[in-house]
Amino acid sequence: MMLLAIDPGPEESAYVVWRGEIGFGSHGIVGEHRKVPNAKLIEMITSRWNAIQFDRCVIEMIASYGMPVGREVFETCVWIGRFMQSFGADRCSRLTRIEVKNHLCHSSRAKDANIRQALIDRLGAQGTKKSPGPTYGIVADEWAALAVAVTWYDQQGKL
Repeated sequence: MMLLAIDPGPEESAYVVWRGEIGFGSHGIVGEHRKVPNAKLIEMITSRWNAIQFDRCVIEMIASYGMPVGREVFETCVWIGRFMQSFGADRCSRLTRIEVKNHLCHSSRAKDANIRQALIDRLGAQGTKKSPGPTYGIVADEWAALAVAVTWYDQQGKL
């Protein structure tokens, strides 16, 4: 199972290529991961990765919690739609942040640090440059993209 997971933003988005569990005792493989300008990510989806057969694209979706939002939130929604259109909407799924928090941390009050720790507990420590671990090099918003991939895989991917 190969997933492209995206943590979208109004100008840049983080992505992680995730290969789900490949055998008994395995915890999945984190592939390529970066934060890139949104237009570059669209280009990568439509050209560079065109030949790669991802099973799914999973995107963190904006959710309303009753608070006023600004232009950045609406711009992020536009990019989510563009990512889905580029990948093929029928091959995309969306998860809200609260779904990810509840799945990985069993609490809607979990913070980014809690999610990061839950992923490290499951997948393994980052390690060092000399001895990289499974999450080596994952930074900032890439953790959110990885969390989306792992959550979707756990909930839907084990077919």
